[in-house]
Amino acid sequence: MTEDKYMKQAIHQVDNLAKPPGSLGLLEKQAKKVLLAWGQFHKDLRPKHLIFAADNGVVHSGVVAQLADITYMQSRHMVEGTSAVTCFCRSQHIPYAVIDVGIDSEDAVGIDRKIARGTRDFAKEPAMSEEQFQQALAAGREQVEAAKAEGINLLSFGEMGIGNTTTSAAVLTALSPKKMTWLSGFGSAKGNYKLLFHKRRVIADAMKRYEGQLTSPEAILRCVGGFDLAALCGAMLACADERIPFYIDGFITATALACAVAIDPGVGDYALPSHISREPGMAQALRLCGIDEYDVPITAGLSLGEGTGAVLGVILLKTMMYAVWHMATLDGINQEAQNRYDKRQGDAQHG
Repeated sequence: MTEDKYMKQAIHQVDNLAKPPGSLGLLEKQAKKVLLAWGQFHKDLRPKHLIFAADNGVVHSGVVAQLADITYMQSRHMVEGTSAVTCFCRSQHIPYAVIDVGIDSEDAVGIDRKIARGTRDFAKEPAMSEEQFQQALAAGREQVEAAKAEGINLLSFGEMGIGNTTTSAAVLTALSPKKMTWLSGFGSAKGNYKLLFHKRRVIADAMKRYEGQLTSPEAILRCVGGFDLAALCGAMLACADERIPFYIDGFITATALACAVAIDPGVGDYALPSHISREPGMAQALRLCGIDEYDVPITAGLSLGEGTGAVLGVILLKTMMYAVWHMATLDGINQEAQNRYDKRQGDAQHG
């Protein structure tokens, strides 16, 4: 089957469901996007959730209110299946993996791809070396390639790392034409204006410190990003290569997607939004990804991270894809109506 013929059949598969056209809204739109991303029909949805975890050196500049140890502790809960997102996954039998790309601990948590015990403090020096950046990209790509080999055809992404709303805001600020430092929000320190203003000053100073170096998404991630962000970016780039559609979560994964799309615009054909984060930079991140806010299906005030919203997106899609393959069709209804009409006509002639 040619790609053009497949595209027409894929769109017809959804449009032909027995319902008013467009009445399932964004669920229809996302179902079509998934079918087109696959390039072939899959009757079974086989999802997996990937969580990249790392610590961020910028926490040493006082941009967070929590202890950095939380990254390690919460990642342990994820591995044990007792965090929010892993409970979501377990309730729906969705497999998941935690990938340690830089937690500040001697022992690795989950899959060991530890590059270093956290990045360096970008308020003082670049967050990572070129070699470390490439390692992080490769770690993300490796997980997607492994998922493909497992027969996975849908991924969702999450992250864990104290300070990664700061790194994400810094990356997004550098990606944005006007270097808008207000893109940084409270993160988990809701209502702490003193901390918020300090975080924004740290980011503004970093934009000046690395002025002239922030010339590409790769350089931006290396200078002010995190290992988790770089790994997410690498994973998303690999999804486009492997034709695996994927759900992003909130602000952090949207920022990683903005980087991936800046590197390869084709990645956007495989990306599915799940929810709107309360971080002020979320709308800008979506704009850089080419995603309209009205195309985001979940508005639930989520701000936890971990990929909780992304997994909820997967659950919605599982429901929709079941309907795609099991609902009555307009073609079938029309044929049934024609058969009933023909039968009545035949009965009348023989009456």
